[in-house]
Amino acid sequence: MTLETVGFGVVATALLASSLAVVLTPNLFHAVLYLAVALVATGVVFLLLDQPFLFAVQLLLYAGGVVTIVVFAIMLTERLVGERITQTSRYLVNGALVAAAVFAGVVGFLIQAPAGAPRAAQTIDPTASIGRALVGPFAVTFELLGVLLVAALLGALYFARSEE
Repeated sequence: MTLETVGFGVVATALLASSLAVVLTPNLFHAVLYLAVALVATGVVFLLLDQPFLFAVQLLLYAGGVVTIVVFAIMLTERLVGERITQTSRYLVNGALVAAAVFAGVVGFLIQAPAGAPRAAQTIDPTASIGRALVGPFAVTFELLGVLLVAALLGALYFARSEE
């Protein structure tokens, strides 16, 4: 057993535990903190797969940006409503059944997949090709996503302001 396998096991356990905590905790603020742990663990999985650019994007955009926006939204909403907001997990059994079915499907595909040769060391850096793809054919989509996020922030500010 290699150190990489042990590291992946630790990260996968942390990812699974924090993902379950996001769904099962009744405190909405704690759920967001567990979500941050899950997003960081996902970034570490990218790092273990030798993809430092995706690790950085995961950390900056999701674990940093999205979690910060959600925390501010919770704080503003609780201040606006004047009471603590709790999270209720409805349809827990249905969600567990769907998750088990998806897990069984993924395991089925993995069992049927041919055992590949060990991957060769990466010789080129994929960061340049990702940058070309974002600036090339996906530039409009990328810009529209930015406009959508700004519109969502402006809407949140509008609803969070006082009636004065």
